[in-house]
Amino acid sequence: MADILREWHFPEEIVESAVDAICQDSDRWVQFMMKYELGLEEPEPKRARNSSLTIGLSYIIGGVIPLSPYMLIRQSGTALSVSVIVTMIALFVFGYVKGRFTGTRPFRSAWQTTIVGGAAAGIAFFIARLIS
Repeated sequence: MADILREWHFPEEIVESAVDAICQDSDRWVQFMMKYELGLEEPEPKRARNSSLTIGLSYIIGGVIPLSPYMLIRQSGTALSVSVIVTMIALFVFGYVKGRFTGTRPFRSAWQTTIVGGAAAGIAFFIARLIS
């Protein structure tokens, strides 16, 4: 706490008295540490509902993409091949969009997302094959 106040160029006598004052109240101490040491803000109550809906819908949409070939194609081998291709394309597109929104190089982000996501999907597939 004192280090943070010193970084803000507070005089030493004020740093000591501020640290003493903040430490006297545990709630104030926790708020200070959460905000200034850990960089965490108290979440808004309404945000939890919106976040859960966003995550839930993303899982549903993300799950439909690799499963859709199995719903449309009768032969499981063909459906698997189409699923892999569709999933890789979707990962590439999502990575590109992520790169655009985050200000990084979009094609680099697209390839990284495709490689990491593809590796994760491949490992999950082979683990499922081992178990079954």
